[in-house]
Amino acid sequence: MLVVNDSKLESAVFILTGIPGQENFHVWISIPFCLMYVISIFGNSVILFIIKTDPNLHEPMYIFLSMLAVLDLGISMSTMPTILGILWFNSREISHDACFAQLFFIHGLTFTESSLLLSMAIDRLVAICNPLRYASIFTPPRTVKMGMLSLLRGAVPLTPDLIFLKQYRYCHSNLLSHSYCLNQEVMKMACSDTRPHSIYSLFITLASVGLDGLLILISYVMILKTVLSIASHVERLKALDTCVSHICVILLFYSPELGLSVIHRFVKNSSPLTIMGNIYLLVPPMMNPIVYSVKTKNIRVRIIRTFTSRGHKRLNSLTSC
Repeated sequence: MLVVNDSKLESAVFILTGIPGQENFHVWISIPFCLMYVISIFGNSVILFIIKTDPNLHEPMYIFLSMLAVLDLGISMSTMPTILGILWFNSREISHDACFAQLFFIHGLTFTESSLLLSMAIDRLVAICNPLRYASIFTPPRTVKMGMLSLLRGAVPLTPDLIFLKQYRYCHSNLLSHSYCLNQEVMKMACSDTRPHSIYSLFITLASVGLDGLLILISYVMILKTVLSIASHVERLKALDTCVSHICVILLFYSPELGLSVIHRFVKNSSPLTIMGNIYLLVPPMMNPIVYSVKTKNIRVRIIRTFTSRGHKRLNSLTSC
């Protein structure tokens, strides 16, 4: 039974709802969630292992891809333990500090991934529009610096946000309508005036995810313009093929967020909102390594070679025994 504190009392914990109205099916719902979590951890770990162990993949494009894998691992591990704790053990309580830390990592890693996707779009823009200068512009040290800049751009603006949250008193209902902590949900629990915080949160969201999306769109307009000017049909397809993986990852990143906004606007039932909120954070980390494994030849060939060689070695050892 969920406990909701009286409005005059200050709560020491928040209560996560899980998926409202589906409590009897939580164990069954946990099966696809757990499967997505395992695939995400395994897939991104494989990507990191392949890129680290193959010197031929120590290039800007693959360095960005390894950064993306680290971010996806961070997003998965910051949310799934809480979700599975609710679905398996009905563990709904979360302390304020733990909740603030979780939302900081969720929003910070999401903003960082948005910035990283912009860096990857710039990488493709230079590779296609100015290929002769690509090697001199995107050196490995400069690529790492761009990744660190993406991390700072994602984390630093959220620090004042966290300070705002810790200063509020929470004496309204302590029931959060999600399986994990989100900024907007926590703000509703505060007794204080949260309008400055809401304005600041909207500003940093538009200045990060919104601006990144606009710049990514502009970069691909420029890429498309350059590709269409190429005389050879084969060369045009070859140039576009280098962008397919990145485009798929962009769609995986932005589509759930847009879908969540539409559902939030037109659907009153909280269950679809909660499920879509979980999908928003679980599907991209699971699908990103699959997309790059399927669509990127160097990654695909290296993965097949690694697992087939290990399989042959294991078979030979068993045969010799």
